[in-house]
Amino acid sequence: MASNIEEVTINYEEDGVLVVKELDKEILSKGSWSTILFKYQQWERAKNDYGPERFSIRRYRKLDNEYRQQAKFNISSKDQALKIIETLSKWVKG
Repeated sequence: MASNIEEVTINYEEDGVLVVKELDKEILSKGSWSTILFKYQQWERAKNDYGPERFSIRRYRKLDNEYRQQAKFNISSKDQALKIIETLSKWVKG
């Protein structure tokens, strides 16, 4: 676990293979509760390659000087991401 929010990653390795490859991240909020938006790819064994870009919003809580994941929402596709962007843009402009 990371003690600094900038060190938090979703990279995940299994049997020597980077199964979840973090491509980018944006820290949306900092503090004892922090929120990060990740851009990533998952390894697809059947294709022997990484799949399409995916996105995840994750909430972390700092306990005992370590950030621990508390919740996550995975955005299933670029289409869904665009719909979220469109809706939030409409709501924010009010």
